[in-house]
Amino acid sequence: MPVKYIPYYPDPIEGQAILDNFSRTLKYKDSYEVKNKLKRGMPFYELEKIEQVGSNKNNNMLIRGECLSACAYLKDKNIKVDLVYIDPPFASGANYAKKIYLRQNPKIAEKEQELKNCKELDLEDVREFEENMYGDIWRKEDYLNWMYENLSAIKSIMSDTASIYVHLDNKMIFYVKILMDEIFGETFFKSMITWDTTLSTIGFKALTDNWIYTSNYILFYTKSYEYIFNKELKNTLSYSIDNNGLWQVTGINKTKKRIPISDIWTDMPGLGSSFAVNTQSVNYATQKPETLLERIIKASSNENMIVADFFGGSGVTADVANKLNRRFIHVDVGINSIQTARDRLIEDKAEFDILEIKDGVSLYRNPQQTMDKLKALINGVIEENTLDDFWFGAIMDSKNGLVPIYVPNLIDSSFKIMDLTLIKEIVYKHIPNLSNDIKKVIIYYIDVEDFEDINKFIKEDNSTLVEIEFKDLKEYLDDIVAEDYAEYTINKVSKDLSGAEYQISIEKFISDRVIQKIEKYNQNIINQSTKSDKKISPINISGNGLELIEYISIDCSNDNGFWKSDTEIKIDKDSKVILNGKKTKEYWNGKINSIDKPLRMKIRNICGDENIYIL
Repeated sequence: MPVKYIPYYPDPIEGQAILDNFSRTLKYKDSYEVKNKLKRGMPFYELEKIEQVGSNKNNNMLIRGECLSACAYLKDKNIKVDLVYIDPPFASGANYAKKIYLRQNPKIAEKEQELKNCKELDLEDVREFEENMYGDIWRKEDYLNWMYENLSAIKSIMSDTASIYVHLDNKMIFYVKILMDEIFGETFFKSMITWDTTLSTIGFKALTDNWIYTSNYILFYTKSYEYIFNKELKNTLSYSIDNNGLWQVTGINKTKKRIPISDIWTDMPGLGSSFAVNTQSVNYATQKPETLLERIIKASSNENMIVADFFGGSGVTADVANKLNRRFIHVDVGINSIQTARDRLIEDKAEFDILEIKDGVSLYRNPQQTMDKLKALINGVIEENTLDDFWFGAIMDSKNGLVPIYVPNLIDSSFKIMDLTLIKEIVYKHIPNLSNDIKKVIIYYIDVEDFEDINKFIKEDNSTLVEIEFKDLKEYLDDIVAEDYAEYTINKVSKDLSGAEYQISIEKFISDRVIQKIEKYNQNIINQSTKSDKKISPINISGNGLELIEYISIDCSNDNGFWKSDTEIKIDKDSKVILNGKKTKEYWNGKINSIDKPLRMKIRNICGDENIYIL
């Protein structure tokens, strides 16, 4: 249960339209209950400090959790944000995946000849597979309700002179603008920026029978009439088209007069374009170029101000803010996001704390993967075509026959707390839509607002004869994260040039999670090979499994509590070592050294699972 609720005053600006088509104001019985859901406030949970990097005097934060809960924490601590940039899901109907790379096995790397011939092993074509990071699949009404709550929460922690930039595509931009007019007020709409993501006229987009879609849109609002805006001026550029059909800059007009940047940005196309400069790919599906955030942060904040991103993704906002001497808050519910942002900030010598919202839900890596995993964990659950999308599935019961199951959507934070409003929606809307032979439904929950009120309503209401059974979903979620196994030896050695005196050798690493993914990938390869002449070799894992390791960290300071990485190694996708944030040209040798006696070791596998080993 939340420790408490933090009010965020979501009421619209006086004189603005109320959007009555949203489910928060639909006319169920006692519709005020829906409105009370917003009046109740933001759920506040305790946060656990997971790791501290440096002294962190500026109180920079990476928070794993949802926007609502993060804003509740910030408001409770009276932390005000000066600039917000968010790049939330676009409701695009797409699943976003992370590419997974096997690393070079250090036992092979020890043999120079085998290392030279590693491409002959044909690893390049088969060593990557993908897994879902999050599903950007929403019904429009659900998406807009979710955005309404998040934007209201964000506004509540913005300083009086703060600005917010909301990055979307053409599917939702105009709906969200109406939302923001209601939340922030039409008066404080400043601009809608059009970002031309590529100047290329070739590729699959050029084959469309419509206008080529290359734009994203960024809504710019302020909290009040007083706000920060540092106008940017630019020289005019001249362009030409090269032999590949790409626009290229051919010169700069040295005219005496420089012109202000307009709200149409054509000089910073997306990643993968020939114009995407000053940005290094961090293998994150929705990564945005650093130049985009640099322009926004320079324009709407000054040094030492706080810049926040509540859907932080690849960590580009926090990284650019740090480079520009701003403080930063990065929030994301996915562990891959936190790890990606952490690693890039380590490379840039940033100092920060990593915090985790303790909301009683042990997420796998992100909500999407947890939802996928639940189907295998809930015994006997099947998909049933006769049920609508509200129901997670069903089980067959010898006494009651088909029993529909409801599971809260972990992707949408508003569903995590079961309250009387939800129960009335189930009783008055979803149960009547079931067939007449349904005798029972099962409702899984994470948190409950008031079980006494819910049970009283069910007992007194006579609108349905269907039995409602409640089950705690946390019992299943706690079993989701599987531990990896590692064998290692610790030796005291002669000091090397860095002064290291201790050495840990990793002898064996087993990750059932990753192995299952690879087995599934190999089975798909076999199925494809039977339908195609193209032969693709399956992925083979060595006996020691060291190619499944992405990152190792040693804590010589604490034997419990928050993590302090005294020395760490990250093996990049090209199998080169990044030692304490510094890139090298060396391959990993299966060892990690430390100056002081190691107390704990953390190992991250290539999918992102981290396990701590007490030494």
